[in-house]
Amino acid sequence: MNGQTRVAPYLAVGISTVVHGIGSRRDIDRNLAIIEDAIHAAVSIIGINMPVRLIALAEGALTGFTDEIFDIPHVMAARDLFIDIPGEETDRLAALARHYDTYIAAQCKARWPEVIKERFFNTLFVISPQGEIVHKAAKNHLWCRERSCVPHDVYDRWVELFGDGIDAFYPVLRTDDIGNIGTICCSDGEYPEAVRALAFNGAEVVYRPSEAVPMTQVGMEPGGTWLLQNRAHAHFNNVYMVCPNVGPVYVHPKMEHPYDIAGGNSHIVDYQGTVLGHTTSGANTFVAGIVDIEALRQFRMMNLNSNWMKDLRTEIFRRMYDEPVHPKNLWLSDEPSGHAEVDEIYRANIGRLVARGSYTPPAQELPGARYIPPGDSADESGWEQLRDLWSLPEADRPESG
Repeated sequence: MNGQTRVAPYLAVGISTVVHGIGSRRDIDRNLAIIEDAIHAAVSIIGINMPVRLIALAEGALTGFTDEIFDIPHVMAARDLFIDIPGEETDRLAALARHYDTYIAAQCKARWPEVIKERFFNTLFVISPQGEIVHKAAKNHLWCRERSCVPHDVYDRWVELFGDGIDAFYPVLRTDDIGNIGTICCSDGEYPEAVRALAFNGAEVVYRPSEAVPMTQVGMEPGGTWLLQNRAHAHFNNVYMVCPNVGPVYVHPKMEHPYDIAGGNSHIVDYQGTVLGHTTSGANTFVAGIVDIEALRQFRMMNLNSNWMKDLRTEIFRRMYDEPVHPKNLWLSDEPSGHAEVDEIYRANIGRLVARGSYTPPAQELPGARYIPPGDSADESGWEQLRDLWSLPEADRPESG
């Protein structure tokens, strides 16, 4: 015995909820009410099997994706839509964490004024059973239609505050009762380096909420490439993956029916890549799996084969990242650009990979993906008009799913 407290096995639960896109911060209340009902139901139903010590919410569960769908100018979205952590929204989740003696892992786009004003970051956070915010991390990689700021976009300022170590970008929460928890979000998991960084920092359970169609539906196997990626992350790094997906989304209150933009397929995977729990539906559903931290630790310590990190020859990979691909500090001084402008940044990144020989271009160049707005561009006056979509009286809004 080494004096450590034994971590008892417990149930982790991922929650998928129907979401109402917000037109202002006050609209988050509607989504919180759905989340509260879901947590009450999940613990009541699932907690009769084993103690529920970790509840994980999907990306977008609090706010939806209004800023992304309508290409709202970043500074306006930071001002009008998103939250502070801690704040009144996290206080409501904290009350549930205290009531059920559980950790709650969640995501929300949030302001970080201590880093930079007039910006929001896609933020992962964990609330302890005592109701305290005990972990906070920012998403590091975005898909091309997300308007969030990431640490790399304000790299010099981020490093000034937090340093340039792996833990500055991939921090891990160390606990005595549920193991060591790392957090990434959606597109972060498209990069093998993200979970490897968390594993090097000691992560044993990784929370990765949400992914969208078509990634969740590619091929015949359930979960598409999303589940494939998370099984690989778990297997290569010997970590549990807790991956709830967002439910159907009402983009705005005048929609009669929500759209299932994510395609369900929430799952929990163990440290050998075995799927412990999986659900095809995302409409107000749960996924659950038993997390056995002691078994994971024994596997890592006793094994001479499939605990892969022990074999890494780190020196041979060092030069791989010497040359940058995506430019840093893009939004340190300038306001984050809109979708069409950011598309050109990604095209330039592709050009860099061609120039260094990583990509070989095809024989014939064809038109690629591009941003086509659903209506007029959402400049400041456009967003003021779009806001009218949220002016319906409560009685006239669609019922919560």
